[in-house]
Amino acid sequence: MNCEACQLKELEVEHFEIREVLRCILHTIVFHRALGLVRPKDIDLELFEITYVQCGDAELEKKIDEKIEQFISWVDKHPNKKSQICLSFYEVKSKQPSWFTNKIERLYWEQWYINLNVTQHPKAHSGKFHHSKIVVDPGESASEERIARRAALEASLREVLFQIVKFVNEKKDHVPPITDATHFPYEITIPSSSDSAFGMDMFKRMLQTGHPTMLS
Repeated sequence: MNCEACQLKELEVEHFEIREVLRCILHTIVFHRALGLVRPKDIDLELFEITYVQCGDAELEKKIDEKIEQFISWVDKHPNKKSQICLSFYEVKSKQPSWFTNKIERLYWEQWYINLNVTQHPKAHSGKFHHSKIVVDPGESASEERIARRAALEASLREVLFQIVKFVNEKKDHVPPITDATHFPYEITIPSSSDSAFGMDMFKRMLQTGHPTMLS
């Protein structure tokens, strides 16, 4: 089966930016692969002058947030490491029953690789930058550097969003027939605590996962 893969541009983020950046990227991808009737919901990022669209599905939001929290926990245990999250879409097929098993098989048709480099910067958790867009503080010597870094990240995040839209518009032949579900079955894979690296290890783990979960 033809499986298309998209490697998104690596983003250099600070710890407190992870949640918003990942929500923006993951929801944008899923929205562009949504089926049937969705209730689009515009979301304004707190840290950046960017608006993205969610599907308006509470269960989907919950599942994405749970994966993001798991990823943040992994980052806390592996500081200053580059990392990768994989969002995969698949079809569900029943394997031929054998003497021992009657398994469900996942046939992957699209995979998105989100690449993050989580860095530590002085005053990274300053309240001025936590819950608001860029604020100039004359008393903070590093403010100009931080503003420039935030502007660069915002520009890079916009590039990633355009990269997603471009890929979706150009790559269509591999998309399976539309089903009566709201979304294609999907999974989000994050590094495990035992990983010394990401990439093939994560891919192997992904292929060994059990029964799929369908969105309601």
